[in-house]
Amino acid sequence: MEKSVCSVVKKTNYKISTMKTTTGKVLKRGLFVFVQIFCFGLIVSSQQTREFPYQNPALSFEIRVNDLVSRMTTDEKISQMMNTAPAIERLGIPAYDWWNECLHGVGRAGVATVFPQAIGLAATWDEDLIFSVATAISDEARAKHHEFVRNNSRRRHQGLTFWTPNINLFRDPRWGRGQETYGEDPFLTGKIAVQFIKGLQGDDPKYFKTISTVKHYAVHSGPEPERHSFDAVTDERDLRETYLPQFEMGIREGKAYSVMCAYNRYNGETCCGSDALLNGILRDEWGFDGYIVSDCGAISDIYRGHKVVETAAEAAALAVRSGTDLECASEYRNLKEALEKDLITENEIDVAIKRLFTARFRLGMFDPPEMVKYTQIPYSVNDSELNKALARETALKSIVLLKNENNLLPLKKDIGKVAVIGPNSDESFVLLGNYNGTPSDPYTPLRGIKEELTGLSEVIYARGCNWAGGMPGQQKTDEELKAEALDAAQKADIIIMCMGITPRLEGEEMRVTVEGFRGGDRIRIDLPDVQQELIKEIHTLGKPVVLVLLNGSALAVNWENDNIPAIIETWYGGQAAGRALADVIFGDYNPAGRLPVTFYKSVNDLPDFTDYKMENRTYRYFTGEPLYPFGFGLSYTTFKYSKLKTVKTVNSGDEVIVTVNVKNKGKRAGDEVVQLYLSNLGASVPVPIRALKGFKRIHLQPGEAKTVTFSVSPEAFSVIDEQNKRVIKPGLFEFTVGGCQPKEDAGVKEPGILKRTITLL
Repeated sequence: MEKSVCSVVKKTNYKISTMKTTTGKVLKRGLFVFVQIFCFGLIVSSQQTREFPYQNPALSFEIRVNDLVSRMTTDEKISQMMNTAPAIERLGIPAYDWWNECLHGVGRAGVATVFPQAIGLAATWDEDLIFSVATAISDEARAKHHEFVRNNSRRRHQGLTFWTPNINLFRDPRWGRGQETYGEDPFLTGKIAVQFIKGLQGDDPKYFKTISTVKHYAVHSGPEPERHSFDAVTDERDLRETYLPQFEMGIREGKAYSVMCAYNRYNGETCCGSDALLNGILRDEWGFDGYIVSDCGAISDIYRGHKVVETAAEAAALAVRSGTDLECASEYRNLKEALEKDLITENEIDVAIKRLFTARFRLGMFDPPEMVKYTQIPYSVNDSELNKALARETALKSIVLLKNENNLLPLKKDIGKVAVIGPNSDESFVLLGNYNGTPSDPYTPLRGIKEELTGLSEVIYARGCNWAGGMPGQQKTDEELKAEALDAAQKADIIIMCMGITPRLEGEEMRVTVEGFRGGDRIRIDLPDVQQELIKEIHTLGKPVVLVLLNGSALAVNWENDNIPAIIETWYGGQAAGRALADVIFGDYNPAGRLPVTFYKSVNDLPDFTDYKMENRTYRYFTGEPLYPFGFGLSYTTFKYSKLKTVKTVNSGDEVIVTVNVKNKGKRAGDEVVQLYLSNLGASVPVPIRALKGFKRIHLQPGEAKTVTFSVSPEAFSVIDEQNKRVIKPGLFEFTVGGCQPKEDAGVKEPGILKRTITLL
């Protein structure tokens, strides 16, 4: 009776919670109160069936966790500190595997809605959209988890603890895992991460919807082949200005309840065995009260790769003492030996195990389902039409128009014969990036274009080439593929070339022996030779070409930028990538994505890949001329900025308000991403050339204008001083507002860019 009645009421409450009207909100509040009173009464009335305090939902989580842990043996505690935690039947603890992924959709657990890869999410520059995406993902995650449990399945990739998001800084385009990140800027990364975390963890004051894990803490971005033994070295200024801000935002603002420590060492200490990183900064400075999990195999690296200690027992003890509560892998089985050798105490193990069970209790795993609103999310939300539409919207908003000479785009739908050429034209796996789910109905570029032009224009397809020379599994020779492409191009009126990379070439610690790639990373940042050669041969035909790039990181398409009239960046755009691309090419959608990374002209413009100093890296410190700058992206319409207003002087510690008027001067409706940058013009210590401090994506009809307001926090004016302390010093600062970054030599006359200087007293 208790379960069935509460379940019905809670399901009704879930449906009402989606109502946006005032009546719906009133009903929701009233029903929620009724549910709590009714179900709590039933729970209290059945307390005689609950033998121990940890089984009593009326008690606090702290009391319940302490009681449960006090009843566990040492061996039972240790068994729960690895990602595959077995059941303890005598205590009613079900088996649980902590390992799950949802980087851009629930991963590795069957059919799910697949959104654009993380770098594509960042390219939307849309915080509200990111929250909606994460909410949809966590809906599917909850629904999937409870369906698995109903079928008595509790394996890996079926739980509620997600090792997402990856908020490492994408400091170098050669890093293969950069596709998993939100780009090269700490502020943009942090803002997007906060919304993603909130969407995953939900808004219930008592229970988590899911748990979000920010990773890989803290200074981690390649090289992949050396990550198990590599020592990333920086000074305190780069650590505090570049590598930590997004993690701090994720903890302080996003309230992420889990952190994953990285494989590598940082300044000599292993990240999963660093008291300074895990306790000193994370817990003591930022007030983190959740649990820390190791990257998979990172504890083994402590003694095998980094050789910081000699044995597995020493490595396990070091990690737990430093604050790593949970291990992905099984080296923590050696904690029993560590106890026997006095390398660690039972109390130190208790601290970790209590953090882990607090997380499970806060997910509602030990309470009646009726008490946890998220248990009532129906399985039908998975791969729903609503989520499919959201995936399409997100793919649309992630697309960046890099070049559009003489307004070649958008194309007319009755243009004649269209040749779609390239290795990324019709491969659905390329849409997905890594750490992906399985879409039920993916749209490749070829499929999207064909459906867009059905009955209007003829579409001809040719693969043209492989992604790179020397890739295995190629059924036709390079010459055969090229001949087919040239034949298709000669018959066509317009050519759309879908080129780029593939998640089989760039990614996490991969066994790749193809020229230009190494272990998941890239050695060069231009297109592989076989693709460049095909593009150039197609170009000689003298027909209009649209170049579409699918990739997870910046590409040095220098010749292409000089010779191809239209270039579109689509990233790994998820299940709806092909539909979104067709919408953009043929004018059903006006693109407004912006680059979350700098597109450099050459790998020679970059420092050594293993050098973690930020000098001459990312737009904040790069002194050269990029191919396409961070924040760049074109539109089918034009925008005018005016009336930039702010104070002339401000007291240290005060917030600064900046307003600007933005008008759509064109004939098409469209989005504009308004960007606010701040430069410290007279700092006595090294500072960024400029740094993003605000952004807003707005929609404007033709002729429409809006006033955009930014609130700039006092901390935005701070620097790391000579004593490595964060301070706010008086000085002269410059705000720059527009749809992109300013050029260094452009001055205030550059179209669309407005500047104002203020004095900080």
